[in-house]
Amino acid sequence: MTDQGKDTPHDRVKISQLLTGVQGLDEILGGGLPEYSFNIIAGAPGCGKTTLAHQIMFANATPERPALYFTVLGEPAIKMLRYQQQYTFFDASKMDGSIRFINLSQLVLDHDLGAVLDAIVKEVEESNAGIVVVDSFRTVVRKAQAGASEVELQGFVQRLALHLTSWQATTFLIGEYVEGELRDNPVFTVADGLLWLYQSVERNSIVRKMQVMKIRGQESVPGLHTFRITTGGLQAFPRTFGLADNKLVNVKGKRRLSTGILKLDALMGGGIPEGDSMLVAGPSGAGKTVLGIQFIAEGLKRGEPGIVAMFEERPNEFMQRAASFGFDLDKNLQDGSLKLIYLRPLDLSVDETVHEIVNAVKEIGCKRLVIDSLVGFEMALAPDFRTDFRESLYRMIGALTRLGVTIISTVEVEENFTSMGLSNFTISFLADDIVRMRYASINGQLRKIMMVVKMRRSQHSIDMCGYEVTAKGLAIGEPMRGYRGLTSGIPGPWASESGVPSPLNLEADRDDPIG
Repeated sequence: MTDQGKDTPHDRVKISQLLTGVQGLDEILGGGLPEYSFNIIAGAPGCGKTTLAHQIMFANATPERPALYFTVLGEPAIKMLRYQQQYTFFDASKMDGSIRFINLSQLVLDHDLGAVLDAIVKEVEESNAGIVVVDSFRTVVRKAQAGASEVELQGFVQRLALHLTSWQATTFLIGEYVEGELRDNPVFTVADGLLWLYQSVERNSIVRKMQVMKIRGQESVPGLHTFRITTGGLQAFPRTFGLADNKLVNVKGKRRLSTGILKLDALMGGGIPEGDSMLVAGPSGAGKTVLGIQFIAEGLKRGEPGIVAMFEERPNEFMQRAASFGFDLDKNLQDGSLKLIYLRPLDLSVDETVHEIVNAVKEIGCKRLVIDSLVGFEMALAPDFRTDFRESLYRMIGALTRLGVTIISTVEVEENFTSMGLSNFTISFLADDIVRMRYASINGQLRKIMMVVKMRRSQHSIDMCGYEVTAKGLAIGEPMRGYRGLTSGIPGPWASESGVPSPLNLEADRDDPIG
């Protein structure tokens, strides 16, 4: 004890943690499951409870500390294994000594809780089991409730937990519970850990989420976390995006990154500050994707790896478009300095999207990222996530810029020729920098205009410049002089001595080295 009467860190009992074998779950749990803990895996049918238990069991069972899987009036073991062996985590060699299945169905039907407890304890003692699973424990409780009081049931659960913990077994009780039982069911009081799995259907999308509702002795990541059931079993996507241990804080703006368009760099005061998130907003056909291509190509030329996360075009279409502007990116794709991520299912979650992007960023040491586009991103999400799109973008952009990545996100804006909106999502506050593209009706032509609306870390030009999409990319002309109401899209001439507004001059930028 210290002078203040408190335990020092050296006086505390160290609780070891078991890795679950489920990608992302250990981070959500705070490092893994406490060893020798008494846990409940709860949720409705079809959520993945049995698959989760099997995954944990196969990750931890050894011949010295085997796993015992008790089945109670549920699926026969042979039927269960027929399906579980389809997953890549299934290791057939562990069925010979490391994992045993024991059927308690007849015992539960014919005897009381005491007999069930004795049978479980006997098997654990004889095998020196390290992992114990009871599936479904809810069935045991239902049978007990028919002839036992609530006090007897609570006593049974406490004795079971005491025996299994004494024998240094980590236990999992699987049950199809509903949240209304949390207050009155004695099982939840005794449990050290409670994992709740959810499954919801909205329109044609199925979304699965998990929550660590309780875990003793360690800090878990709060909230609901998306997960998927794949050929590898469960894969969880923590809301921390895999960056819980990342203490590095990158200082933004230490240097400027060129967009590959010299006049745009000049309008921005020297380029994009490194680590910034820039929003490029404009109507369809304005050249937003072309700007993104030039930004990525310029970075690759300077030895800065890049990623393009696309939600509209396919990778081959993107490469063809880049080639049409004179950018041959095939060699970069082959050497790994460029990575294209195509995400277009209709039931994505933001967490799994960012998880994939973050993994790619770490894999190639990415410095530049283009998200094309936020409208496509929103459409690719399951309906359940679209209502929280702004919050999700906030977390996503924060996570990626923490890694020192400079981001360009494109967003389509519908022109109404009465005002100049920055996006349809009210997300402009999330961006450090904003470039706005728009159309204007001038002299019977639909002309393109570009302006820098916001630079969080520096001064920028307030000029509105005409530009064109040329065979080499974006070519920016001189500032538009002699017009009023340019931001409305239907400008009129300012009065001048000549009475003639200044023409759009694109020649100055045509010979600039673009890309």
